[in-house]
Amino acid sequence: MEELDLKEVLKMFFEKRVMIIIIVLLFAIIGAAFSLYIMTPKYKASTTLVLTKTQETSVEAGGIVTDSITQTDVTLNQKLVTTYSEIIKSSNILRQVIKNLPTLDITEGELRKNIVVTSKEETEVIEISVTNENPEYAAKIANEIANVFSEKITEMYKINNVYILDVAEIPDKPANIKPVKYTAIFGAVGFILACGYILIRNMFDNTTKNKDDIEKLTGIPVLVSLAKYDSNKKGGSKK
Repeated sequence: MEELDLKEVLKMFFEKRVMIIIIVLLFAIIGAAFSLYIMTPKYKASTTLVLTKTQETSVEAGGIVTDSITQTDVTLNQKLVTTYSEIIKSSNILRQVIKNLPTLDITEGELRKNIVVTSKEETEVIEISVTNENPEYAAKIANEIANVFSEKITEMYKINNVYILDVAEIPDKPANIKPVKYTAIFGAVGFILACGYILIRNMFDNTTKNKDDIEKLTGIPVLVSLAKYDSNKKGGSKK
C-alpha cells in the first residue's frame, strides 16, 4: 500500500468524476424514493400550555383587591415546568387519555414513544407534540393529554395554574416525509462511499501506470519513454 499526497488524491477523484457523479445521483434517487414511497407518513400535532399564577387575591393599602403576578409566582411556575413535563408522560395521565379515546387502538407504551414534551428555558411554556399515522388522532391525542393533565394537576396540587394557550390542530402534511432532506443525505452518503472506494482501490493497486510510478518504485530516473503506438490510426502500418 502506497502513500498518496493531496494532489494525487484530487487528480484521482477528478479522473473518476463520472463514476462519482453516477453513484451520487443513484443514491440521491434512492433517498427520494425512500422518503416518498417507502416511509410511512406520520403526522405531528402540538398543543401549548402555559403555567399561570394561582387563583389568589391580595389586598393593598386603601382596601383595593388586586390579583397581580408576583416574582414568586413566576419562579415557582418555572420550577414546576420540569416536574409537569414528566407528569405529562406518566402512566396515570396516558391511561386516562386512552380511556377517554376508546377508538384509539394504541398501547400505553406506544403512546408514550409518540409524545414529545418540550419546555423553553426560563419560561413557563410547555409544548406537547404527538405523532401518529392518522392526522386526526394526532390532534385529538394532543388536546386530550392537555385536558387530562390540567384536571390531574388540579387534583394533585389543589391549584389551577395550567392554561391551554394553543389548541392542537389537524396537520395537513406529514412531519417525516422530507424528500429534499433525504435526497441530500443519501447523495452525501453516495459521495463518501464513491470517494472511499476509489481511494482504497488505488491505495492497494501496486501496478505501474506511468514513468512516475517506475521512478518511485526503483528510485532510478527514467531517461527515455516511448509513446503508445496505435496501428489503427491513419497513417499506420497496413497488412
